[in-house]
Amino acid sequence: MPRRTVAVIGAGAAGLVAARELLRVGLHVAVLEKSGRTGGTWAYDPRADDADPLSRDPAAAGAVHGSLYASLRTNLPRQLMGFSDFPMAGRVFAGDARAFPGHREVLAFLDAFADEHGVLAHVRLRTEVLRVHPLGEEQGERWAVAFRGEDGEVAEEVFDAVVVCNGHWTVPFVPKIQGIGNWSGKQMHSHNYRTPEPFQNQNVVTVGMGASGIDIALEISHVAKEVHIASRYSEDRLGKFNLYQNFWIHKEIECIQDDGKVRFAEGSAVPADVILYCTGYHYYFPFIDLDGLTVDDNRVGPLYKNVFPPKYAPNLSFVGLTTKTIIFPSLELESKWVAAVLSGKATLPSQEDMMASVLEHYRRMEEAGRPKRHTHVIMPDWEEHMNWLADQVGEPHLEARSLELLVKALCGTWSLDEGYRDHCEQDDDRDTTALKGLFGLV
Repeated sequence: MPRRTVAVIGAGAAGLVAARELLRVGLHVAVLEKSGRTGGTWAYDPRADDADPLSRDPAAAGAVHGSLYASLRTNLPRQLMGFSDFPMAGRVFAGDARAFPGHREVLAFLDAFADEHGVLAHVRLRTEVLRVHPLGEEQGERWAVAFRGEDGEVAEEVFDAVVVCNGHWTVPFVPKIQGIGNWSGKQMHSHNYRTPEPFQNQNVVTVGMGASGIDIALEISHVAKEVHIASRYSEDRLGKFNLYQNFWIHKEIECIQDDGKVRFAEGSAVPADVILYCTGYHYYFPFIDLDGLTVDDNRVGPLYKNVFPPKYAPNLSFVGLTTKTIIFPSLELESKWVAAVLSGKATLPSQEDMMASVLEHYRRMEEAGRPKRHTHVIMPDWEEHMNWLADQVGEPHLEARSLELLVKALCGTWSLDEGYRDHCEQDDDRDTTALKGLFGLV
């Protein structure tokens, strides 16, 4: 019998490791990548969309795909950034031997991974997927994939399965702020942030307190007049942050006042030249329009364990939707699971049982007061999530040391200490009790 064919959409970290696992089980793989190189979000693009600083139109001609800033370093150490049989720890790929390397080192790591495992020969660059749709039961639920090639011509090819790995760091989420329509200052999203120099001597309000939001706010503080972080998760340390002379932390933005000042939920108000949204991204699949599969308030669903849509499983799957987890090992385990299912080495529950599992997950989220937009957020259930995936494919469980490194890295991020990456591994006495409590680990 001919080998089953699989289209992998995207050649970032998720697409590369998915392709490697699919090839390992003997499937025929085509990786379709819109850009001119592999690496996905780790391929730094110095351009920014100055004409559309909020990047509201991701389909516009010339829209910028990359979201990296020039100084970006990983927020997890090397030990957590590799794959099981291709580690990053103990090796140097682009001359950056730091425990928390910069983006160029990660890109070189992914290049080396793809080259060593023969994935590059299966990648079609400058191939934009336009539409993915099933052909129906009479053709074995095969999938037609329409794409525009490098020559600009549109073609269609039929595959037995499709694995979606197009990432979710491209289409910015911009919150609505009362009164913003009357504000004359500049607004931009961190998607278009590259270097701090444009913020020289300005009053800047950054919105969001994730890892990148903290990095960017601290970097801007070296050139700005004042930096004010607005975050709904900042109640325990409001006011001036004593480590820095020009740095304040506030609750979320309440409104833009009539006098143009930015007012925060705790009652303070400041004048600002720029509002910089570090508020994350939308899941975006412009090539998919399927009955029973939606993106609602950043919930892609229904998906069984964040990977398989019950109605279209196993021949349609998603790798890399989860956030706030140990991402590269998670990508590898998801990919192994998809490969095992597509090759017949593992089976899924029935459609009804998968759907019941999804609905139970939604019920538990609602009961716990977790918003819908956090559907694919794994924190604090890292261990349970990783071990469940490992069990599906017969891999070892997450090592305790890995969880310790993860919590320690998150401690560093939330400390707002710019130098935490360079002393995190040596600081074995850092008290992580409070953070473990926040994450539900104690």
